[in-house]
Order: sequence, then structure tokens, then C-alpha cells
Amino acid sequence: MARTHQLSSGGWATALDGMRPGMRWLGDGRLQINTYDYPPRDISGAELVFIPATTRRGWVASDPRQRRYAVIYPCSGLLARPRTGATPEALARLLGPVRARILTALGTPKSTTQLVALTGYGLGSVGGHLRVLLDARLVSRRRSGRSVLYYRTGTGDDLVRAQSQSDT
Repeated sequence: MARTHQLSSGGWATALDGMRPGMRWLGDGRLQINTYDYPPRDISGAELVFIPATTRRGWVASDPRQRRYAVIYPCSGLLARPRTGATPEALARLLGPVRARILTALGTPKSTTQLVALTGYGLGSVGGHLRVLLDARLVSRRRSGRSVLYYRTGTGDDLVRAQSQSDT
């Protein structure tokens, strides 16, 4: 989603910037994938896939016989950034540490899978806590493509904001 946003707001040059060292959009349908002194390769009409991975470095894969190429690159965006901000202590005492952490993490809409990745809790645990937060009307959900995104309601926002202010 981070790359899609970059592509829609700044074009290919912005989306490819920082994807991997030496990679840049040259314009006119040309892409430089590294700084090695190899002759250019024309892959017009071939399949080129960009694959985000949870690695520190990316690489390039190819199957020239099938005319398939892939650029594997390190993830960027919300889930790739280190967790910042602590769960307010009073909120953790009120809701329990897991529910408080999930509620706090929902400052922007997230899927269950994203919450599992952010919190480190199991899928069943996150799902159960989301059910309690839904029943309490502290969070709501909506479908976005194949995903269901959870987000704080106004009441959930007020609760997190009030507890964050009391901890400062």
C-alpha cells in the first residue's frame, strides 16, 4: 500500500526511489535496477513483478526463457517502521494490556493480520480482543477489497486521547 500511494502521488520515480540501492526510473519506459556495469537488457513485453519482502536487502530474480522478471525489495510503510509510543498505563489497567495495545495501534485502520504483525500476539488472541472491542463499540470495521479493516470509533479515540493526556 505504501508503494501504491507513492506511485499515485509521485509517479514511478517516487515509487522506485529507495526501493533498492542503485534502482531508479530513467523515464521513457526504462528502469535501472543496479549500478553494475552490465549492458542494458530489453525486457519489453516481459512480465515484471515487484515483490515486497521482510528482508533488509532486496535482489533481482529472472527466468529469461519464460520472459519473467522480479524485483524483490524490502518493505516500507507503516508495518516496516519500528513501533513507537507506549500504551498508556491507565488504559492498560482499564482494558488489560493486550486490548489497550490493540486499541492504541488502531490510530489508522488495520487488518487483523497487520495487528498480529505489529503486536506479536497470535491471530486468535487478536481476533478475540477485537470482538470485545467491537462489542464495546470502541472499534468498528469495514471491508477494503479482500481485507477487513478495523479502526477506532469516536469513543475509542476519546478514550485513547484522554488516557494519553493523563499519562503525560
